[in-house]
Amino acid sequence: MIFSSIRIGLTTIALGMAAHGMIATAAHAQEFSFTATNTASSAITKVLVSENKADWGGFDIGEGIKPGATVNLVWNQSTNGEKCEQWLKAAYADGSESEPAKFDFCESGLEIDF
Repeated sequence: MIFSSIRIGLTTIALGMAAHGMIATAAHAQEFSFTATNTASSAITKVLVSENKADWGGFDIGEGIKPGATVNLVWNQSTNGEKCEQWLKAAYADGSESEPAKFDFCESGLEIDF
């Protein structure tokens, strides 16, 4: 009887920890996403990001972002160790680029217009 109670208690603790981990993971993933809207007349071909305005990485935006379209972009987990504040710019199909602007990507509900 005692062993049965211990087993039930341990199972309950394990399930509780697993549920807590899923909630923490969902909240963490949500912190590192943002909405991007293309307000330009040319399609966005690249969304570029940098901590220092010298070394630029990119988001996977598939075929691009058409004028007037809004998409949700999610950070790759490999960037979790980077600072919240990052520089961001867009490259357009016509060959132009937007001016880099600094954003706090830890901000919940961040919306960016290019």
